[in-house]
Amino acid sequence: MSGASRPLPVVLAGARGHGRVHLENIRRLEHAGLVRLAGVCELRPLTAEELGSPAGEVAQSDDFDALLASTGARVAVICTPIQTHTDLALVAARRGVHLLLEKPPAPSYAEFRRMADGVRAAGVACQIGFQSLGSDAVAAVRALVAGGAIGEVRGVGAAGAWVRGEAYFRRSPWSGRRRLDGVDVVDGALTNPLAHAVATALALDGSVHTEDVTDVVPELFRANAIESDDTSCVRVTTSRGGRVTVAATLCAEIAAEPYVMVHGDRGRVTFWYKQDRVLLQRAGHGPVETVHGRTDLLENLVAHLTDGTDLLVPPEATGAFMRVVEAVRTAPDPSALPEGAWRRLETGTGPRRVVDGVDALVAASAERTALFSELGADWARPAALRQVQGAVR
Repeated sequence: MSGASRPLPVVLAGARGHGRVHLENIRRLEHAGLVRLAGVCELRPLTAEELGSPAGEVAQSDDFDALLASTGARVAVICTPIQTHTDLALVAARRGVHLLLEKPPAPSYAEFRRMADGVRAAGVACQIGFQSLGSDAVAAVRALVAGGAIGEVRGVGAAGAWVRGEAYFRRSPWSGRRRLDGVDVVDGALTNPLAHAVATALALDGSVHTEDVTDVVPELFRANAIESDDTSCVRVTTSRGGRVTVAATLCAEIAAEPYVMVHGDRGRVTFWYKQDRVLLQRAGHGPVETVHGRTDLLENLVAHLTDGTDLLVPPEATGAFMRVVEAVRTAPDPSALPEGAWRRLETGTGPRRVVDGVDALVAASAERTALFSELGADWARPAALRQVQGAVR
């Protein structure tokens, strides 16, 4: 794919909400001479202030296909509702437009396959937006493990304890939904806001492809009055016999940096993936902390198109993650936590729900690679699940 002209014209689909991050990044790469913001696809046009340029300088339309055609876009960045990802990706692919597709790539494995197969057939490049997988720390941790720094690997555990107010689940019609108008959405803690924890844990285990996963066991709960899960965990068994667990909550007592731990019989490695920070702890040695660089995924896609650089996160490298999404999608609806397990906290930005003791529970899951039901949480015991399953508030 070498020889592509610079700067590459880019269309951004979805420029509000999280899309603002992509807009800022496109502008950064525009200043570096790598890309040019050619168009923005939004239901309601951006103002000049939102866009950061005079009205009319960047084409805007709510018709993605027409916008790609009129701008001559070479790259599309898609940051739209989860359930629209596959259709929009295929619209771009049919026009020969390369893709940066926000995570999760699709709400079901079938939709993921339809997207990935369609993109491949069209011959366009596609990068999935797991930014943590652009960190140099991923390769560094893998090298430590492969070199025997922590001995034989016993398991991988990830923890994500975040704070989200009740308004977070009302930010859009699809927020906090498993389905919308009969269409899968699967907007849960494991599959969307803390999806990076799942994908990064699988990557550190070396299990990223569909065939690398043999079994997935999710435990899904909710403190908020939503359809989807806000406090959950999952265990993935890999084809090599490995065990990967991820525990996540949006109802933490105190927000914390998410991390992944690789446990060995002679030590462990902890990776705080938003900070690119790695801590090696092993028997007979002092702790060693390192901070690593990171490659921006859009920049990597541009390098792929201009210089033939390998993509960091092609669709095939997210097949294992999509096995987790599919397990969450097909699982029973999340169990509503009993009222005694959570409390409503008023804050300066509005009310939020806090699950008491969940911060320690999430950390214990990562430490012991155990599910909530194995860690003594009353509301996660099988009998308790049967009592609260289906409760609505």
